[in-house]
Amino acid sequence: MSTNVNLAIIYYSSGGTNYQLAQWAAEGGRQAGAEVKVLKVAETAPQSVIDGNPSWKAHLEETKNIPTVSVADLEWADAIIFSMPTRFGNLPAQLKQFIDTTGGLWAQGKTVNKVVSAMTSAQNANAGQEQTILQLYTSMYHWGAIVVAPGFTDPSVFVAGGNPYGTSVTVDQNGKMKEDVRASAEHQAKRTVSVAKALKNGLGQ
Repeated sequence: MSTNVNLAIIYYSSGGTNYQLAQWAAEGGRQAGAEVKVLKVAETAPQSVIDGNPSWKAHLEETKNIPTVSVADLEWADAIIFSMPTRFGNLPAQLKQFIDTTGGLWAQGKTVNKVVSAMTSAQNANAGQEQTILQLYTSMYHWGAIVVAPGFTDPSVFVAGGNPYGTSVTVDQNGKMKEDVRASAEHQAKRTVSVAKALKNGLGQ
């Protein structure tokens, strides 16, 4: 049985922040020896709304070649990192819609023991980042997944943007990150992969 870890990094981003977080997490995953896929959640917002926001429209064009996540990608993955902005203290509808399509996989028991972690962003430090991550984790408990939060397990978690639930960052109105969270995102991915590797090796004995 292969002990290599398959890591799916699934993100939703309208301005590019969570795409960048996903890229940093991918680098951390590769450093930890994982096979990594970076996958975007399908955009469901009306085109008229997107067209009214130049940065949103530009980001979608820039990332048009990033594969869109499917349920098959979840089945492939041993570990999953979700990255999403907060929307009124909750998950973006686009990501929630995708999660709502996973009932068939769940019914087959194929979400059990997936190792999962999450990251997020918002324009305000008190705009619900922790709540958004915990909302995602609530769904993961129903999956039977193993939630692996970063905890205070690395110095990077103690700086702005690091927290024990999952990397989070604040952005200004121009979409620029206010904190340097690259090290936090990379550490979170490495920790996720290490737990997935230990679990996979144990199940293979």
